[in-house]
Amino acid sequence: MIKILKNEQNNKKIRSCEAMEKDSWINLINPTPEEINKVAEETNINPSIISQVLVEKELPRIKKTEEATLVVIDIPYMKDKNIKNKYITHPLGIIICNSSHLITVSLIEHEFLKDFRQEEVENFFTYKRNRFLIQIFLKASEAYLFTLNAIDEDIQKMEKSTYYSTNNKQLINFLNIQKTLVYFITSLQANSIVLEKLQKEDILSMDKEDKSLLEDAIIENKQCIEMSTVYREILSSTIDAYGTIISNNLNVIMKFLAGITIVFSIPTMIASFLGMNVPLGIIGKSELSFLLVCIVSFIISFILARWLKKKNML
Repeated sequence: MIKILKNEQNNKKIRSCEAMEKDSWINLINPTPEEINKVAEETNINPSIISQVLVEKELPRIKKTEEATLVVIDIPYMKDKNIKNKYITHPLGIIICNSSHLITVSLIEHEFLKDFRQEEVENFFTYKRNRFLIQIFLKASEAYLFTLNAIDEDIQKMEKSTYYSTNNKQLINFLNIQKTLVYFITSLQANSIVLEKLQKEDILSMDKEDKSLLEDAIIENKQCIEMSTVYREILSSTIDAYGTIISNNLNVIMKFLAGITIVFSIPTMIASFLGMNVPLGIIGKSELSFLLVCIVSFIISFILARWLKKKNML
């Protein structure tokens, strides 16, 4: 799918275009080979620059060619609310063409790009391509923070159901979230390398305002790394704690079942002795024998249960 957007000089109003005009933003979402060739021909770049981004595990990097500069970054993405690993990272390619076009390429549609289309990003102009790139980094950091807050809410919900749990289901969910955080930290660190490379090397020509914005993007990305690291450490401690809680809950249940078994073994044992084919004397001749046996069994069981409870064994 191809979407072409553009705003004029000093006009924030964005309009859709049919043709790939100069200073336009070309947004490619899971494009077909025909669409890739069409965009490459219109922007005078090699089609391989576009197609190499369309790999799910593409790593963040910068590649400069004669026709364009390719920047790949990782963006958080919610795969599915109903699966165990619902948060993943997905690569987004930004191609700054020498032909005065900017191309974004991805296999999936990233939600945060809608903010640009809906004119919700301050000082966004399609013709300011270098600034647009930095603004994408800033919005990506916001997406990470939003996703981390959602993960924190998931953790708190799972904590409530883990206090009295005796199975490993919640622990497995915690481990899946921990795995997601590791992926996030890895992606954020790779994004950080790309940002620092843009800052230190003369890859793009930036004015003073762009450089200041780039510093903000670097700071925001580092905050995301720190936040992800803190969540991972907290989750690691939580997993250890709840592993102990689950084991303790299971021990409590086993202790209760063992105590109940001991208490009920008394009537069983008395009934077994009295049920033997041997003379019972006066006990066997009395009309109240059955009632007497039941009362004695109950009293002994009650005393034993009180003693076990006092010793915290029931």
